[in-house]
Amino acid sequence: MAQARGARQENTSRIWGMTTARSARRLGRSHVLLGLAVGATAMAFLRRRSRPLDLRGQVALVTGGSRGLGLALARELARRGCRLAICARDRDTLSRAESDLRRLDPEALALVADVRDSDAMRRTVAAVEARFGRLDILINNAGTITVGPLDTMTPDDFEDALATHVRGPLHAILAALPGMRERRSGRIVNIASLGGKVSMPHLLPYCTSKFALVGLSEGLRAELGRQGIRVTTVCPSLMRTGSARHALFKGRHRAEYTWFSVSDATPGLSMNADAAAREIVKALRHGVAEIALSTPARAAIVAQALAPGMTARMLSLINALLPAAAGRVAQEAVRGRDSHSWLSPSALTVLDERAAAAYNQVMADLPSGNSRP
Repeated sequence: MAQARGARQENTSRIWGMTTARSARRLGRSHVLLGLAVGATAMAFLRRRSRPLDLRGQVALVTGGSRGLGLALARELARRGCRLAICARDRDTLSRAESDLRRLDPEALALVADVRDSDAMRRTVAAVEARFGRLDILINNAGTITVGPLDTMTPDDFEDALATHVRGPLHAILAALPGMRERRSGRIVNIASLGGKVSMPHLLPYCTSKFALVGLSEGLRAELGRQGIRVTTVCPSLMRTGSARHALFKGRHRAEYTWFSVSDATPGLSMNADAAAREIVKALRHGVAEIALSTPARAAIVAQALAPGMTARMLSLINALLPAAAGRVAQEAVRGRDSHSWLSPSALTVLDERAAAAYNQVMADLPSGNSRP
């Protein structure tokens, strides 16, 4: 009888356990479904409450706005009715960009400024506010890039990248915040990079600084949101802007320039700059927290998040294909325009050559601002 009673108790416990497990699974599924429903409802509510920003009459400042993506962004903002200001270091390039932008905005303002200089950025923001009465939109786009293996890099290369990509945006943001806080409204867009999410070989100073910019941008969004200021982080991959000729290359600089410029010109790997500008401005209008431009960029970011070990192995394989620093390490940096090879320029870089002319990378008459290279 004791054995029978024990068997009944064991059977009862087993049934109870199975019932409890089924109930837990049902409860778990219910919680998941409830969570999804609540999330979907919240997102729908937020979309209804968050109307896109009307850009007509808004005052925008684009740093690094004289060429490349910065110029594409300035054109897109001007087309949408923004009152526009740009800043950059090179006076001649800036003058050509100003003439180009005034076809779209007769009041467009171009200012010589180095984002690495905090005083210069305070003066720049003050000049924009004096001219237009306020500053509504700040786009931190100014950038620099040095390409080559780690053995060719110096601490100064890392310092220059950090000064341009982290302290530069910070200088501009701190100068713009008082006015934005007073009005309890504003938009800040920080142009980071895929390299700020997935660190690429032969681009260590650049990626290090872009990772820091992503962190700064995400933290600013969290702190400034309740003050009516929205911050958007943009992580693009390669774009066809013709910028490779202004980049710096180290080690076997011709070989480094070849792989970089050919990649920059290859559809699928690189993105049309006008299309990128339209996506960025759309994210700005909607106050989106973060966007990754292009399918390859989004795929790489997901792969890094879900399988960092596998992604690291793939990047190691890519690194093995890139030019090694042969013999005596060459730490001298050479501009892309002085690093031509038999492959670059060539038929492989035609799209990049067209982009260089369209986005003020070379001394040439600019198109009317409606280019689609």
